[in-house]
Amino acid sequence: MKAHTIAIVEDHILLSQAIASLVDSFKDFNVLYTCKNGKELLTKLKTPSNIPDIILMDVNMPILNGIETTEIVKNEYPEVKVIALSVEENDTTIIKMLKAGAKGYLLKDVEKDILELALLETVKHGYYHTKDVSNILINSLNSDDSGKIQLKDREIEFIIHTCSEMTYKEIAEKMFLSPKTIDGYRDNLFQKLHVKNRIGLVLYAIKNGIYKI
Repeated sequence: MKAHTIAIVEDHILLSQAIASLVDSFKDFNVLYTCKNGKELLTKLKTPSNIPDIILMDVNMPILNGIETTEIVKNEYPEVKVIALSVEENDTTIIKMLKAGAKGYLLKDVEKDILELALLETVKHGYYHTKDVSNILINSLNSDDSGKIQLKDREIEFIIHTCSEMTYKEIAEKMFLSPKTIDGYRDNLFQKLHVKNRIGLVLYAIKNGIYKI
């Protein structure tokens, strides 16, 4: 019997079957079932024997999407780890999934070996992020200076706003500042916090208690 169980939430049936077949080929993982949307998953989870170790979650789905579903899973089944598996690679979507509680974010064209590694690392360490997200997370967790950084009140306010869905232009309006000033805040914080983009600011805010999830 394989050590760890997986559920797959994906609205495209052929793709769902292909992912399930791939995961079943991994030595340590077994697919319990597949679902077409978040609502179907939540119904399955009501049965204790259907609670998996990890859920591979699509983001854009009908009825109940991946972001909404992940937040519910985080609150009601905190022992279950969610890894997003999506075609979306924009900052906004990644930020939303991380805030919702996803422990990893992979693109659907991910290599087989990377998918298996992501599952193993999530079981072992509780999370897995690849590419830019991985670099941002490592920088925010391991920076020797992170505990010594002093942030001004306006910088903290800016960071909190970056955790929302507002654009930088909307943040400027909210803070009664010019877009150019906001760009200055952003660039200075990137350098000060050793992050590369908005996702890095969000991860820093979550890690340091500036933004609560």
